[in-house]
Amino acid sequence: MLTSSQSQVLPRPFLKWAGGKSRLIPQYLPYFPKKFTNYYEPFLGGGAVFFHLQPKSAVLTDINADLINTYCCVRDRVEELIAYLKKHDARHDKDYYYEVRSYPQGTDIERAARLIYLNKTCFNGLYRENSKGEFNVPMGKYKNPVICNADLLRAVSVVLKSATIEKRHFEDVLNYAKSVEDFVYFDPPYFPINSTSYFTSYSRDSFNEDAQVRLKEVFAQLASQGVKVLLSNSDCEFIRELYSEFKIKPISASRSINSNAKNRGKIREVLISSF
Repeated sequence: MLTSSQSQVLPRPFLKWAGGKSRLIPQYLPYFPKKFTNYYEPFLGGGAVFFHLQPKSAVLTDINADLINTYCCVRDRVEELIAYLKKHDARHDKDYYYEVRSYPQGTDIERAARLIYLNKTCFNGLYRENSKGEFNVPMGKYKNPVICNADLLRAVSVVLKSATIEKRHFEDVLNYAKSVEDFVYFDPPYFPINSTSYFTSYSRDSFNEDAQVRLKEVFAQLASQGVKVLLSNSDCEFIRELYSEFKIKPISASRSINSNAKNRGKIREVLISSF
């Protein structure tokens, strides 16, 4: 049962994630299927499309184990998580940030609280790991970061209750989505369009050109079974050629994740549809 304060908070992404889709939802609206029963999102990230659609049946997956653990803790143990976040909030300063960043071990709740804390206080909210799987983003220059938005986390927890949340490779969606009743939205790490693109390496599991080709094969197989499939990616020759047999719609996006301010601003993306 939601309290009066919670009822005023709409579920939305509780993490800032590189390539997040919150601002693009208005452009996406015409391309969502009118009807579907089951929703699948194999590159969960910030989950903006899921939170907008709020489907009754959803399977949310990602290869990032810490991310999946955090979603599960928000869904299943939100009050414990809030308590840990309040401890981080009370101690936050530069020394504490780097202390927390240096020690990724702990219980599921401790690791989830750590991820949210670092996400809210690190530079640009950028999730990035080195080759050892260590979070290595410096602290951001925020005066009063909102580390624990308790009402939002509680609202999100309610929406996630009906979702299956698992650590899985994107290809595993072939084991679930099989019919015209299913809708799959792919938001993979984008194909890099220049040397400063961050979109291939959020974690130690890089997403290279071969992975893009495998993803297209999964997309095509799902489409051949009648599954409704939608995919976001860079607007570039490689992606347009790869998906040339499908519907391709240009999207105008504003990106601020680049470390070089000169490279921030409006860029073109594509939304690719099988239906």
